[in-house]
Amino acid sequence: MRKGIHPEEYRLVVFKDMSNGFQFVCKSCAPSSEMVEHEDGNEYPLVKLEISSKSHPFYTGKLQLVDTAGRVDKFRTRYQKHIKKVDAQPEDAQPEENKEEA
Repeated sequence: MRKGIHPEEYRLVVFKDMSNGFQFVCKSCAPSSEMVEHEDGNEYPLVKLEISSKSHPFYTGKLQLVDTAGRVDKFRTRYQKHIKKVDAQPEDAQPEENKEEA
């Protein structure tokens, strides 16, 4: 291990899974501006997580869709626009300019 590249100061931090509320305490040097009181009565810095072992499909065995930014809806909207453009113009249709010349 190289010296001088690892943080010296590790402290206890609460990590909270925002999708289901699961919390656990672990040593970390992750920055945090929020504090939270844990179930043991002590106050610790809070680091918010989008996914943890309690909500990840690999560990739970079931698929949970966490769509906080509406990405799926945005994709479907874009895809529907593409489908409508393709359906509106059949492949065998020729531009009218070419029909008159032929």
